[in-house]
Amino acid sequence: MFSTGLVLGGVASALVLWLASGLASPVPEPVRYGVILAVAALGVLRDLGVVRFPLPQNARQIPQDVLNADAARGSLRFGFELGTGVRTYLPATVPYVVAIALLLSTPDPLVAVATGAGFGLGRALTPLTRFLSRAGDDWDRSLAPRLPVITIGGGVVVAGALVLL
Repeated sequence: MFSTGLVLGGVASALVLWLASGLASPVPEPVRYGVILAVAALGVLRDLGVVRFPLPQNARQIPQDVLNADAARGSLRFGFELGTGVRTYLPATVPYVVAIALLLSTPDPLVAVATGAGFGLGRALTPLTRFLSRAGDDWDRSLAPRLPVITIGGGVVVAGALVLL
């Protein structure tokens, strides 16, 4: 249920961005795409530590009481709230770059749904692989040195994909 909630939350956020993208449609495409590429480059520079600025976020955890009432519903709700990307921390810049790209590119709604589902699945990957390792503390220790490479690599991949598209 948790993973389902993550995907549904990601899809919900992506659809909200897609709906709001119509507001940007009067801005000429070259300007919108230039802003998207500038934000992508700035995001990579931020993740590299070249520039520093805070990201807008709800800097707190989802309350534990969400899980207390009913395990299945609580897990779904917790996953949904985490999947929206607006209820807790987002330490990497990539989700913000993708959100700006959805907002300014006015994509097909199916592209928005696929993007949101991908975000939710990506967020589900971490707890799933940690659980499957059967050694959470060891998994955490082995992830720590790789995290900057994953974060920066993700930013470069997203920026490159945006350039190609």
